[in-house]
Amino acid sequence: MSAADPMSAADPMSAATTASSAPLLAVDSLSVSFGPVHAPVSATQGISFTVEQGQTLAIVGESGSGKSVTSLAIMRLIEREGGRIDSGRVLFRKEDGEILDLAACSEAAMQRIRGNQIAMIFQEPMTSLNPVLTLGDQIAETLMLHRRLSRTAALAEAQRLLDRVRMSEPARRLTQYPHEISGGMRQRVMIAMALACAPKLLIADEPTTALDVTIQAGILDLIRDLQTSAGTAVIFITHDMGVVAEIADNVVVMRQGRMVETAPTQRLFAAPASAYARQLLAAVPRLGAGAPRYTAPAVPVKMETAEQPADAPVLDVRNLVTRFPVRAGMLRRLVARVHAVEDVSFTLRPGETLGLVGESGSGKSTIGRSVLKLVEPQEGAIVFRGHDLAPLDRQAIHPYRRHLQMIFQDPFASLNPRMSIADLVTEPLAIHTGMKPQERRDAAAALLERVRLPADAIDRYPHQFSGGQRQRICIARALASHPAVIVADEPVSALDVSVQADVLALMKELQHDYGIAYLFISHDMAVIESMSHRMAVLDQGRIVESGPTDAVLAGPAHGYTRQLLDSVPVPDPAHRRIRARGQEQEQERKTPVRPLNYAPPPTRYRDLGGGHVVLEG
Repeated sequence: MSAADPMSAADPMSAATTASSAPLLAVDSLSVSFGPVHAPVSATQGISFTVEQGQTLAIVGESGSGKSVTSLAIMRLIEREGGRIDSGRVLFRKEDGEILDLAACSEAAMQRIRGNQIAMIFQEPMTSLNPVLTLGDQIAETLMLHRRLSRTAALAEAQRLLDRVRMSEPARRLTQYPHEISGGMRQRVMIAMALACAPKLLIADEPTTALDVTIQAGILDLIRDLQTSAGTAVIFITHDMGVVAEIADNVVVMRQGRMVETAPTQRLFAAPASAYARQLLAAVPRLGAGAPRYTAPAVPVKMETAEQPADAPVLDVRNLVTRFPVRAGMLRRLVARVHAVEDVSFTLRPGETLGLVGESGSGKSTIGRSVLKLVEPQEGAIVFRGHDLAPLDRQAIHPYRRHLQMIFQDPFASLNPRMSIADLVTEPLAIHTGMKPQERRDAAAALLERVRLPADAIDRYPHQFSGGQRQRICIARALASHPAVIVADEPVSALDVSVQADVLALMKELQHDYGIAYLFISHDMAVIESMSHRMAVLDQGRIVESGPTDAVLAGPAHGYTRQLLDSVPVPDPAHRRIRARGQEQEQERKTPVRPLNYAPPPTRYRDLGGGHVVLEG
């Protein structure tokens, strides 16, 4: 198959389509549009591909290229997003061998298929999970509907599924709500829901975006096991070319709603036929490229007490401790505590980037939120420009907010759906400055241009953008007030590799121009290497190893750091990992929940020289 002729046959399923030899799914000339019928906006045009039983097809392309639109059209959820299928067929071979055109069937027929024979892992777990239902009830709902299990049996199966996706304390998670767990944990709940009925076809829209590399490796192995045991076919939508190389049999490359190339994975990586595919592969961040070297800004740091040298810390975090209560019973008695952050210390100089890496739930995001006082730490000091923010209340810390900004992990959940992009991007300016509306609008236009969003985006709303485009809006908003420190929580995880490279280059440029310091949270080790002057590896709320990025990556001293590096997928199909079946289950199940009388061990580090330290014990 080539870019010019993506389908070898004009009709992917002939009249004899009830034969078992027919593909499991055949998408034929699918076109989708949005907007009014008299003035439609085309989202995809003439998309065609087939998926065989047990096969993995990866769909890659830029944010806004039509990848997610294609998946929503297959699931017949596109109408709920304001879109419609204009033409084409989506032919699915059911369990009984009957061929069903999903593009033309009734909603009642789709309800029997959706979540049962075809399941989907959505891109943004926070917006896909019901905030008022417990995690257990949401997983059990699918099992009760399609497998006719009793509530008790469904909850027992839900616990088994959470255990299968390596969720710590699966029994306790059943009673929690989506806002009580991390982004990576929410993604694992979505995966558990999708796997509940062992579907014939699994559509995975960026399923590992929010996951660290160790969990990602386990989830990829879990999907492979499902394919081996149940013959499940997978449509894997991703911008991570390392994951594509690891799991895909065939790849479809999309751009601006069209297919530009489709080929077996080995051939695409070895000799991409289209210029765009070559551009995508060239933009993939790879470990070993080398970390940036820190250079102090020329402008001295303005501290409360006195003017300090340019490389004096703008942020000094000392012995930070953040814990959350665990309550149980009808009286909601305190029975344990979540030790989310335990005795964490670090400094951040102007114009410096400190990268934070670690498993989902290891405390990375909680550190960022604690530094900004979005959650209250129990102990420690947060010294910003000579002033300790830790004891300040909400009113007292308000003047510091414009200097300390955050790019949140979930872009859709952090954007007010009722506000236009112009108002969202300039919200910090409206709160902290006396700029007039027209001045703010001009500033919004300039910021959107810098993050590569079109000029007409300024009057649109968050729901009208793709996940990657929404993340760029969040980055523009964080930059609006020219802060001294930005906590970037997975700021490029939702972006395709070409836009990711541009955004990282933009963040470096702004850092150079304004001396912005970044606390950069990511699960992508190659991105951490590209951005960070120093890095810290976090495990169960503690920094287990830290130092100059090159030194830590070249000579990892802690076992967990080595485990992270071993799990990084290589963007080369010839180097796929070979793992024993069930190997991911052998890794330690970690939990930060401790009894009330728990006394954490002392934090002692061994100095390896050059600022490289490793936790003892």
